[in-house]
Amino acid sequence: MKKHKSFFITIEGGEGCGKTTQSKLLKKYLEEKGFKVVLTREPGGSVVAEKVRNILLNPSFKVVPLCELMLYEASRAQHLEEIIKPNLKKGYVVICDRFTDSTLAYQGYARNLDKNIIKKLNDIASCAISPDITFYLDVEPKEGIKRAKSVNKGKLTGGDRIEKESLKFHNKVRKGFFELAKKYPARIKKIETKNGIEETQKNIIEAINKFLQKKNLL
Repeated sequence: MKKHKSFFITIEGGEGCGKTTQSKLLKKYLEEKGFKVVLTREPGGSVVAEKVRNILLNPSFKVVPLCELMLYEASRAQHLEEIIKPNLKKGYVVICDRFTDSTLAYQGYARNLDKNIIKKLNDIASCAISPDITFYLDVEPKEGIKRAKSVNKGKLTGGDRIEKESLKFHNKVRKGFFELAKKYPARIKKIETKNGIEETQKNIIEAINKFLQKKNLL
């Protein structure tokens, strides 16, 4: 029997942390448990939002920080209305590869834009919808960039514009995620990725099972 209890999961982390792989593995695991699951991503997820993604991640474009922030929020607003909200309403579990925490980490901590303004824009664009649980996949930036460039070589959608940022930038992103994990420990679960895909998946499954048990869904 399919389970119709909806909840919202986000998976966060720096470049090359394995979000895409772990999102797919988590989707498969939850489906095996009887949940209906939708996997989506930011920026993107809907037709219009994917067009914005192509602008944001195109390495040939020079996008100033404020424009970058507004594009992420615009993409999110479209994504919420077309994908996230309707599927939550229908009883699906929604897994999103990146969400508002990424905006704070990248545009707030790394780009040095006003975090209070970002929080307000996040709330507006997301209709104040917050994840029920977030997995932050931690990777040392130098290793993460190496992984990302290897996997995404030659792919526009791989995030090359962000990958080309300095190591200092990516260290700031990581620091931002650390700060967010400390601020919201009940929601954000820090997962180490240094021991490989299987160990990372094992730790995510352990955490999601605790969440499901707490919600009486397992």
